Amino acid sequence: MQNKSADEMSDIVVDMLIKKFKDRMEDFEIFNTAETPYKTFSIRFKAYDYFIVLFNYDRGVIGCSIQYGEGSFIGLKNSQKWYDKADFDVFCKELQEQLELRIPDKFLEANGWK
Repeated sequence: MQNKSADEMSDIVVDMLIKKFKDRMEDFEIFNTAETPYKTFSIRFKAYDYFIVLFNYDRGVIGCSIQYGEGSFIGLKNSQKWYDKADFDVFCKELQEQLELRIPDKFLEANGWK
């Protein structure tokens, strides 16, 4: 996977998130894409119509955080830390768990997500 460009890799991540989360994720914005001196990219998106989430790729390391305010983030725990070794089914399951823990059940139920 490392042979792909940062643009190709970010497109793969967006497609995977759309496939796994369907109507729970929207408004994807890819930015900070670079190939040199090392490969990086970021994806900002709205999750559950509740949070702004940031997915980061930096030299093979991946992770997500919830953005609140300008430049403030809450890191989300995930066992999948390396892009090339990640099981994206596990990554998405753990992301879903981390996000849904922070959203009131009543909101999830009202939107048909629980």
